[in-house]
Amino acid sequence: MDNKKVQFAARLAEAMKAQGYAAEPAVLEREFNLRHYGQPMTLHGVRKWLIGTSIPPYEKIITLAKWLKVPPEDLTFGLEIKQKIKQEKAGWTEAISYHERETFEAFLNLPPPQRKIVREVIMAFAAAHLVSATTKA
Repeated sequence: MDNKKVQFAARLAEAMKAQGYAAEPAVLEREFNLRHYGQPMTLHGVRKWLIGTSIPPYEKIITLAKWLKVPPEDLTFGLEIKQKIKQEKAGWTEAISYHERETFEAFLNLPPPQRKIVREVIMAFAAAHLVSATTKA
């Protein structure tokens, strides 16, 4: 079984329990079909979600997320992704100085053609630095 499917199944069961529902196929089928306006799901289909052999398509994840009161991305990917992105972003903002931040903001305010030129200059400097660092070693 695919690890992502198993992880989705665990998050789905956890979300159901958090809302006071038993994480059982019959409960999931009934509650899902009451709320979803597309083709109804079968007992076998929702069972596959709960045992980790399939992941529903996005429109069905939206229905599940609304019903279980969780963001669809948390249901699909888990909180770990959000936390990892937040940590990486915090590390980025802590790692740069005021002057660098000011430079980035000025860069972002440039029109796209000028941004392209600045990017090419920076990439040329970075390549030159990489070459000089490897020749010294």
